[in-house]
This record gives sequence, C-alpha cells and structure tokens, in this order.
Amino acid sequence: MPKKLLFITGTRADYGKLEPLAVAAQQAGFAISFFITGMHMMRRYGETRLEVKRFPGAEFFEFVNQREGDAQDFILSKTILGFSDFVHEHRPDLVIIHGDRVEALAASIVCAMKYIPSAHIEGGEVSGTIDESIRHCNTKLCATHFVSSEAARQRVLALGESPDSVYNIGSPELDTHARPSGVSIDEVKTRYAIPFDEYGIAVFHPVTSEADTIGAQAASLFGRLEASGKCFVVIAPNNDPGTEGIFAVLERLPKERFRLIPSMRFNYFSELMKNAAVMVGNSSAGVREAPFLGVPSLDVGTRQTNRASGPSITASSAFDVEVIKEFLTRVWGRRFLADTTFGAGDAAGRFVDILSRTQFWVRPLQKAFASD
Repeated sequence: MPKKLLFITGTRADYGKLEPLAVAAQQAGFAISFFITGMHMMRRYGETRLEVKRFPGAEFFEFVNQREGDAQDFILSKTILGFSDFVHEHRPDLVIIHGDRVEALAASIVCAMKYIPSAHIEGGEVSGTIDESIRHCNTKLCATHFVSSEAARQRVLALGESPDSVYNIGSPELDTHARPSGVSIDEVKTRYAIPFDEYGIAVFHPVTSEADTIGAQAASLFGRLEASGKCFVVIAPNNDPGTEGIFAVLERLPKERFRLIPSMRFNYFSELMKNAAVMVGNSSAGVREAPFLGVPSLDVGTRQTNRASGPSITASSAFDVEVIKEFLTRVWGRRFLADTTFGAGDAAGRFVDILSRTQFWVRPLQKAFASD
C-alpha cells in the first residue's frame, strides 16, 4: 500500500505552498489527502475549500474550526479537538504542516502527543509577530523539517533539531511561479473583473499584537495609495484580530481604482504578480515571491520584520507617507534581477526525493535535543 500523506491547510496562502508538494508526491505514488479548515471554510474569504477540492485524485476532510470574531486561543483549542478526533479514525503515515498559524500549531500538538510522524514546511524563519513564536513551537513539535533557506536551516539546528531531520528544499510556492501559469493576464483580468491596464497589488493583513492600531495603519497606507492616483488590485486580509479595522478602510476605497478580491486561484495570482507594477503590504509574498519574480515590493510594518531583504524590497512604516510616495514614484513598473535566496523553483522535486528514501521513514518516535 502507498504511504498516506495528509496535508493540513487552513488558508489560501498555505495551500499555495502545499499544492506543488502534493502534486509531486502523488505523481511519485503517495496517497494524498487534505484536512481542510480555517479560512477555507469561511464565505467572506472566498470559501477557498472549493479550490482545494479541485485537486484530482485526493481525499478531502473538512472541519469548521471558527466563526467570525472567535479568539485565537478558542480556535486553537477547537482545532486540537477536531483534529484529534479525525486522526483517531484516519491515521496517516505522515502529516505535512505548514508555517505558523493556529491550525498548524493544533496539528503539531496532536501529532506530537499521538506519536504520528509529522513534517514542518518553512520552519526556522523570523518575523515580527506572534507567528514567529508559533513557527518555532511547530519546529519543536514536528519530527522532520523542510526549510526554505540555509539561514532557516541554521535556526532550526539552533533549536536543537537533528541535522538528519532538516532538509533545505527552498520555498514550495516558487515552483508555481517558476513555471508558466497556464492562463494569460487577459484571462485573469476577465475572471476577476480587473479593469486596469497598469496596476499594483496590495495585501495588508492584521498583526495580532497591533490590533488596536491596525485600522489606523491601514487608513494611512491606503490613503497614500489612493493619493498616488494609481490603480491597485487588493486581496482581502486574513481573519486575525484587527481584520475588521482593515475591512472598514478597504470598503471605503474608490472602486474605479481599487479592485477588492476575497481570494484568487493560485495560478491566476501568479500571473497577476508577474504583470504587476509593484507589490505593497505585509504579506510574505512581498518579501519572497515578488523578489523571485523581480517585482519591486514595499514591506509595510512589522509583520515580516527581518524575514528577507534585497534590492527590490523597500521597508516602511504604514505612517511614513514620504517613503511610500517615493517608492511608488521611483520603482513603479521597474524590474529587478530574480532573487533565489528562497530557492529556484524546484522544491517539490527535492521534497519527493527525500520522502522516497527508506531512511526517512525509519526514525525514533521520541525526539531528542541535538547538541554539538
């Protein structure tokens, strides 16, 4: 029987990173299933569970873990209970967990407690929010690690993980960006009713530790974008505390120059990025995918602090209107050399190569702290 791989997905963002790995693993003969929860199940954010369920030949298991406005600790506890019940009935050979959200932490806790083998994708990274703490917790809870850079690998080793369990494969979503999207920019504009010839992309998420000021940050940032006279495609923020303050700003923007979209299919978003004049906001796409594609990006606020740097990235506070103004004037439509710090678009092949090794599946159930 083929090994059963279960992918945990709670957002459109993590699915974009997991999908290339799942495709390659399925082609290599592994049985694929998805535990779908989080924002995927919420209509306000595009009900993106339907996008996940387009994956051919996989099994899908859905779990509603939250309602609008639920606290993060409540979501965590509810997800632990739901996922624990699930794996009691469906025990996979390996659970693949991405990143730093509460759904990932819930899965990591359950796997550790039940001694179910787990693999953490994109551990060892730094950022300016509670996400970093959750990410490092997942590192300590998960059995194996597929990181996206050498710097991340060194941080995971510094946390006491065995070198034999840490693999640098690059960032999986770059696999999608490295290949043709399969759609034209005209098809993207038609599907999502984008009327602009030239446009920037704006994605501004809540920062949980700054929920009391995030609305003011959004007002300052989007006020400057509006004053620029340029057009923007705006992807809706995630559902962390503070999102209502951001939505209040977005819903007041002039619709003739700002197209607000709840979510996009990943290959369509890839094509949109490839043709964007700039990217603005605090999404990881601005410090990872945009530099890989040579698109100039403005990294706003603290959400991605210290995560990446490069000639195509400009850092700014949401309140520094002069930096924002200068950025939009100086680099609008400019292209930079591709940045391959986080890989060259071959993560999925590396992932499958490692899973295909017999020794990957032979390791102690109990982890030990590795020291020099």
